[in-house]
Amino acid sequence: MEHVEGKNNNKKVFMYALSTCIWCKKTKQMLRDLSVDFTFEDVDNLTGEPEKKAIDDIVKRTGKELYPTVIIDDKTAISGYKPDEVKKALGL
Repeated sequence: MEHVEGKNNNKKVFMYALSTCIWCKKTKQMLRDLSVDFTFEDVDNLTGEPEKKAIDDIVKRTGKELYPTVIIDDKTAISGYKPDEVKKALGL
């Protein structure tokens, strides 16, 4: 897991991503550009039980395995590259 410091830290933001996914990279960059404090996990860098747990969590929250999946305040899960939805959920 990696943490990115940001000035916008009023919401807890976690993202499941793939290290090779262009949409994941774009979402990470968008969050950085907005100075959002967030943590992310590149699921393709995991193996065994940690990988299974991450995938199970994504599917439990969204119904399917899609990347990126941004989770806000451990309640709202947004899958796919949806910058407008993420900004709205963050109040930005």
